[in-house]
Formats: sequence, structure tokens, C-alpha cells
Amino acid sequence: MATLNRNVTSTTTAPFTQPSRPGATAEVERMARQLADELLRERDQARERMRMGRVYTTFDPVDDILPNNIETVTRGQFFGNTGSLTTMFTSSLLTATQKSYWQEIYSTGDPNVEDNANVEFSIAYGHYNGSGSVDTTGNLNNDTPSRAIYRQWAQLLLPPDDAKFTFNGTDSDSVYILNFNRARIREKIDPGNFELTLARLSGSIGTAFANSAHTGSNVRVAGDNSYFQIIDDSSIVAGGTIDDGKLVYNLLSGSIDNGTEVFNSSSPVYYGLLYPQYGVAVLNANKLDLDYSSGGLNFMTVTGSGVQGDNAMKMFTSISSSNDMTPAGRNGGVQSRSSEQVKSTYYFVRVKNSEYNYSNNPSFVTGSLGELYYNSFIQEPQVYITGIGLYNDRRELLAVAKLSQPLLKNYTREANIMIKLDF
Repeated sequence: MATLNRNVTSTTTAPFTQPSRPGATAEVERMARQLADELLRERDQARERMRMGRVYTTFDPVDDILPNNIETVTRGQFFGNTGSLTTMFTSSLLTATQKSYWQEIYSTGDPNVEDNANVEFSIAYGHYNGSGSVDTTGNLNNDTPSRAIYRQWAQLLLPPDDAKFTFNGTDSDSVYILNFNRARIREKIDPGNFELTLARLSGSIGTAFANSAHTGSNVRVAGDNSYFQIIDDSSIVAGGTIDDGKLVYNLLSGSIDNGTEVFNSSSPVYYGLLYPQYGVAVLNANKLDLDYSSGGLNFMTVTGSGVQGDNAMKMFTSISSSNDMTPAGRNGGVQSRSSEQVKSTYYFVRVKNSEYNYSNNPSFVTGSLGELYYNSFIQEPQVYITGIGLYNDRRELLAVAKLSQPLLKNYTREANIMIKLDF
């Protein structure tokens, strides 16, 4: 038996090198060319199919969709999108019980007379202890209309641990409530575009006890063309105040007729509070009751116990009479605009010259076999784009965008159409 011994005399190794194979490289190149030709052929076939009429096109989420665009839209708050309410009417349809709680104010006439009367806001009077109104329903605990109004709005607008409205640091038991039509204010009253003009009232009409002996329906304007204008303080307190999650502005003496102007901004006269998100203005009756020389309007609010004050009519008389007293260039009554943030998504529909040149409209074909109505449409179709359907992944129609006028489309024309969806 022979034995083969292999001695290792070195630990150095050399790399293994495979000899060149020109045939293998050529085969890879051939297969690559074949694959490329197939891709080009498929692309050409797809383009040819597009020329025969595409039905759906998928949006590119990067190039074709622009989401989450937010813009603030304002419009006039009153009927017809007007920003001024200078002529107004009460409703004769309300019962006596309803009028003891509030008065509805219309812009186009009494709804009992005008079929198309439009309600704009309501006026109510509230008193913490229920003064200035009479319980006509037999409720106990002095639950009069004025008490119910005060407690209702305090519960809605004030923090849980606060029971009274506070104006410039002072609580008030007596308030007027202006509640604007919720459908008209949209998201909120637009701060900086709210103005209330109030005419000076006569106060007493011949008796020293007008605040307890006479109802608001008998009130008169002073007759000297005196008035005050009231605006919110958004021009000097940017962003307002957040109270228990609610946006609040002070109502001060000022005007927006010739640009926002707070009278004596270093020491303004406070009249109330504006809750723009609720569409509610709360006015301090104690301030309005003061003499005109003291910054009041001689309202002489009825605060007697067991007296049906009808105080809402005092406020209505003051507001509705004010436009006759303002000079040229100024508006009386109420000026206000609504405001809302609109979130929009833009879809860009790009229609190339070779796409969407045929129609599935029945008028495009004729006969039982669906032949083209005009033979010339085989090579030179002429169609009009009138609408664009937006579909989900299951090809379920979600929305239709209509063009303002038909858009001619053929092989020589392209289109770039922008669709805007507001949320």
C-alpha cells in the first residue's frame, strides 16, 4: 500500500479566479433587451388603449392632491348675506307667555303679515332674582321668566362655579340677552365686525317710579338723537379671553363704521360681553340704566317685584330707532358678519391629448351594435367634458364635479381641471 503525504509549506492563500465566459454575458444582455422590449411594448399598448378611451384615472397622491388647506370665510350675517340690519320688526305670532320670555326680531316684516319674513335674532331680559317679570304659569319658588332667562344663560355661558355675569370686575343681577340666528353665524360671529347702535331712551314717561310701574312696551326714545355705539374689544385684546373653554370679548364704546375705533381705548366704557362662538351678546342693564351723561342710555329697566316689565321691548326700541339718528357714513341698528374656517382639498385632473376622447353617452353611437354615430369620430373624435366623477378604490361614485360650461376635448386638446372639496 502506498501512502501519499501532502506537506503544507506556506499559510498564504491565493484568490480563486473564474475564467472569463463571454457567452454568459451576452445571454444576460439579450435577456435584458428582451425584457426592455416587452416593457416598451406594454407601454405602447397601454397608450394605444388610452387612445381608444380611458374610463378611470388614479390620482397621484403627491402630484395630484393638495389636502388640508384652511381658509377663513366671512359673510354678512343677516338675510341676503348683508352685514347691516337697520330695519327690523317684532313678531305678532308670539303668545303673551312667549313674549314674557323673549321677543323675536325679523328683518323683512312681521311673520304674521309677510310669508317670507326672516328671523335674525331674539331679545330677552334676565334678572338673577326674577324681578321685572311675573310668573303666569303657577310655578313655585318665584320661577319667573326673567329668573329663568338669567339662570339659563348663566348655566350655558359661565363656568360651573360662577352664577352671575361680571362686567369689568363687577357682578350684575340684571342683563339683556341678544341671541343671533344660529344658522346665520356659521362657526361664530366675526370679531372686529360687530357693532351695536343703541338710541337714548326717555326713561320715565311721567312718573318717578317708571322702573317698577311701567312696562317696556310704553317706552319712548329721548327725541334728542342721542345714541351710543358698542363694539367688541378684539382690536385691542387680540384673541379675546378664554373662559371655561369659551371665547369671550368685552363690549365697549366704539365704532367700526370708519375703521375699528375704540373710544378712549386707555379707559373704555364697558357695556357687556360677546360670546362669538355662541352668537350671543350679554349687555349690562345696570350700565344702560344710567343717565346719558354717565355713559348710560336712560333705559330705566323694570326691576320691580311682581311687575311684568316687558323689558325686551326697551332694547328693541333702542336698537330699531338708532338708524334714524346716525349721521351719513354711519349705520345704526346691528352690524355683524359671520366667520368660519373651511378646510379644503384640491384635486388636479390632468387630461392628456390622447385620453378621454370617446364618450359612453348613448348619443355617441347608433344602431343595435353600438356603431359610432359619425364615421369621422373613428380617427378624429370630438367630445365635451361636462363633469368629473370622483370614485373610491371600489369604483363607487362619491362625488360629481360639474363644469360651468362644456369643455371641448379631442386629440389636439389637453385639459387641466382643478376640483375643490370643502369640509
